[in-house]
Amino acid sequence: MQRLRKRGVVVVRRAEEIIDLNYIGLVVATVFFALSVTPSLLPRDWLFQGLISGVNAALGYGVGCLLEWLFRLWVRPRLTIPAPPTWVRYAVKSAVLCTAALSAALMLVQSARWQREITALMGMEGTTTPAYLRTGLLSVAICAAVVAVYRTAREIILFLARLLNRWVKVPRELAPAAGFLVLVVLAVTIFNGVASRAFFAVANSAFSVRNDHNSENAVQPQQPERSGSPTSLAKWETLGFEGRWFVSHGPTASRITSVTGRPSKEPIRAYVGLESAEEGEEQAELAVSELERTGAFDRKVLVVVTTTGTGWVNAMATGAIEYMYGGDTAIVATQYSYLPSVLSFLADRGKATVAGERLFDAVYQHWTARPPQLRPKLLVYGESLGSEGSEAAFDGLADLRAKVDGALWVGPPNSNRLWKQFVSRRDPGSREVEPMYADGLVVRFASDSADLARPSSEWRPPRLAYLQHASDPIVWWSPDLIFSKPDWLSEPRGLDVSSQMRWWPFVTFWQVAADLTNAQGVTDGHGHRYGSLVLDGWAAIAAPPDWTAEISERIRGELEAAEDYERKIK
Repeated sequence: MQRLRKRGVVVVRRAEEIIDLNYIGLVVATVFFALSVTPSLLPRDWLFQGLISGVNAALGYGVGCLLEWLFRLWVRPRLTIPAPPTWVRYAVKSAVLCTAALSAALMLVQSARWQREITALMGMEGTTTPAYLRTGLLSVAICAAVVAVYRTAREIILFLARLLNRWVKVPRELAPAAGFLVLVVLAVTIFNGVASRAFFAVANSAFSVRNDHNSENAVQPQQPERSGSPTSLAKWETLGFEGRWFVSHGPTASRITSVTGRPSKEPIRAYVGLESAEEGEEQAELAVSELERTGAFDRKVLVVVTTTGTGWVNAMATGAIEYMYGGDTAIVATQYSYLPSVLSFLADRGKATVAGERLFDAVYQHWTARPPQLRPKLLVYGESLGSEGSEAAFDGLADLRAKVDGALWVGPPNSNRLWKQFVSRRDPGSREVEPMYADGLVVRFASDSADLARPSSEWRPPRLAYLQHASDPIVWWSPDLIFSKPDWLSEPRGLDVSSQMRWWPFVTFWQVAADLTNAQGVTDGHGHRYGSLVLDGWAAIAAPPDWTAEISERIRGELEAAEDYERKIK
């Protein structure tokens, strides 16, 4: 019997050595996992949630290990409590394992309910509870992988400590800390130098390949009003993927007439790609030359667009203004990066602001050279990172109002300079998700068309409007979420934000950061999907004199049909 007991103890010890769990770490990891499956801004499927929760649990495991180490270092030596028997320790560990597994399962069941609540708020189909339970298995795998990477790094540190002790004569007590420092310095140096340059070089190379690719549904325009046409100064093959798509699509004069029932002109679309001219002033000068060539300064409306990272221009926004003014419009944009907005934001965020400022300044210089009565209405537009670039052309609200006839900025990042000023100085009593600035006299914020009409008091021209959804993570993500609770979670929530969403230090920052990757994976009217709301934005800012609700709805239907078609063929 005694021999069997000893064998049993040996088996348990070997199993414990194989698993090698830190049980304080496991407790904290379970807490972090539970927090990670609480509601965020956007709905998530089991796969995405599993990735997020796995990383979150690994972070919790690391925190727990640190707490356990500090306890053994500072507290345990001062305690006189005898060590418990072996069977008690194993019983406690078994209880911890079972409790952790049960708690995670119960949280996943509750999380599935929360996910269905969020999808219902956004008019989407919700997940089932059995399907969502797969999140737990994936999270365990991800957490184990992250912990394995950490343990590998720990072994490297110990190896470096032995080398430092043997060859550099670093004292044994200081060698681990010195090894850790060496590893950190090497990692940071490699990442900031070789690794980061290599990553973004590879990214640029990869996305430049896509930039050179041409969709079979993007055909070189023949109208002289388009860049890339045979008479254009910006050659077709230099416009990039998004530029070629922009100039080869959009409403024609005949299509505008059929929708509005009014005589129309052929809209002007000027675009300069990264390969159309040298970066910087040359691109802006070429864009202005394209405007002059096409007679853009003789149109009723001239819109300066700052693109997103890849050079993308929102077809809904440009088509809306073209239909509104019967094609008597000119739209100009330039490309400043090969990278998508997220990577561009991390790698060369300054390029957006520089490009936006240069393009507007070049256009404005030529615009002001004309007699006031011969100038077109000058408007600016930017979406997401493009709104940050567009804002950069102006020192403040007074400068903006002095230079343009209207501005429409959609889904602005939380880092936008002017946006932050307006929101932080909003009228007392107004919410952060629906701020009121100076009683809406010049600047207004809207999540739907009705917001643009509030307040009912005067909205003086030139008008500025921001379109932002309460559930758009691009608008609300900020490093401040790490340590401080934002107003948008303290005040009454937006209509499409779960009432169960709570702020937790670090966790909410990580949750909303994860939402950034899925900002457009929802229905129109939520997240970063603004749909035909841009038409209402333009109408509120710069509607033509003959604008009617009937024409607005006809144009809306046409724009939505065109957007659906573009998603299928692009």
